[in-house]
Amino acid sequence: MDFDVIIIGGSYAGLSAALTLGRSTRNVLIVDAGKPCNRHTPHSHNFLTHDGDRPADIAKAAKAEVLKYPTVKFLEGKVISARRIDAGFTIGIENAGSFTTRKVLLATGLKDTLPDIKGLAACWAISAIHCPYCHGYEVKNEKIALLMNGDHAFDMAKNLHLWNKDLTILTNGKSGFTAEQSEKLKSKSISILEEEVIELKHQNGQLQHIVFKNGGKRAFKAIYIKPEIKQHVNFNEQLGFELTDLKTIKVNEQQQTTASGVYAAGDCTTLFRSLSFITATGTMAAVMINKELISDDF
Repeated sequence: MDFDVIIIGGSYAGLSAALTLGRSTRNVLIVDAGKPCNRHTPHSHNFLTHDGDRPADIAKAAKAEVLKYPTVKFLEGKVISARRIDAGFTIGIENAGSFTTRKVLLATGLKDTLPDIKGLAACWAISAIHCPYCHGYEVKNEKIALLMNGDHAFDMAKNLHLWNKDLTILTNGKSGFTAEQSEKLKSKSISILEEEVIELKHQNGQLQHIVFKNGGKRAFKAIYIKPEIKQHVNFNEQLGFELTDLKTIKVNEQQQTTASGVYAAGDCTTLFRSLSFITATGTMAAVMINKELISDDF
């Protein structure tokens, strides 16, 4: 085998796992395509000792720390295939051939698919946001919009009411709230607007106002949205592991997938995408992979 472990994805979860495995003297290859999901985010928050730092700077420092360990290698590239062979796996990399490994760790993240609304992509991760724990403090006490509907919108509005009292839910069409939910929102002075959204007017990603199909417009400081998520890579059919109903990779508490020898960590396994949590899943996966390798060899 070329490596003990190949880690597909070299952002926070992958680097965290590589650090633990490198310190365990394991031969590790990290393969990363260079497109982390937070690459558009100007500042990271709620991550101890790095609150307010640029995500790219955190990742750069982490990579430098990991590569101090001589058994850890890093390859920039795109994994195009992953299949099981006797005693392990073979991983195919675009324009770089293939490598064999005893274990595989998927740390490939998620891909956010945004609604097709003019200006939204430019605002994404700047003033079009998804998580109050990551971004809520920076826009607290401001006038905020929520582009969502139904149960998710109700739960998000309930949570955001801690940070913002001036909330407007943009259902982008007919409201999906129950009568009880509508009454509760009204009692908290949370507005519901059913007009179709056609554009986010902004200045360098900073939201100025939202334009509606009926010609109206309203000013907001920020807008919360719920993007559709997809896996960056679809190796579940090749490797035989299962996905959850939420389209994340199904893992147990040890970050093991339902396929033997295949582990997963980070965003690809959870919708709770806080950096502190993501890095912890990488560490857990690495510890369990190393334990499995020890058991295989002892």
